[in-house]
Amino acid sequence: MASKERDLLEVLRLELEFLNGGGYRKSSSWRPQFIFEDSPTCLNYGDAERKRPCFECVLMKLVPEQFLTEKIPCRHIPLNEARETIHSLYQNGTSEELEAAVSEWLMNMIPKLELERAQGSSDSCGLSPKTSVGKA
Repeated sequence: MASKERDLLEVLRLELEFLNGGGYRKSSSWRPQFIFEDSPTCLNYGDAERKRPCFECVLMKLVPEQFLTEKIPCRHIPLNEARETIHSLYQNGTSEELEAAVSEWLMNMIPKLELERAQGSSDSCGLSPKTSVGKA
């Protein structure tokens, strides 16, 4: 049962605010906090049962097609020209490198979406996964 679709631009703005506010470092959880999954960006934030499927998430618009069926698709959003992802940085980077990459991606993606929205893009999010990487 899908609810009213969330606005991608607003979700990304809130994620940047959460990240810059130290949201992933504030937890007293026994495990590390996961980008997107442990923030208000996630449809299942605060729901241990994780009842809502990822395909309902607005971030799915940014996930390359070949990763849409992954258990956690948002980990596969390309963050930069090198096509690093949250998934690849979990494997090969530090938490500081991951947060820096996501922060930079958000700071590039938000103005890009704002510009496309101002220009009246006909696409619901203005981007395809192929164009979501790199700098604005």
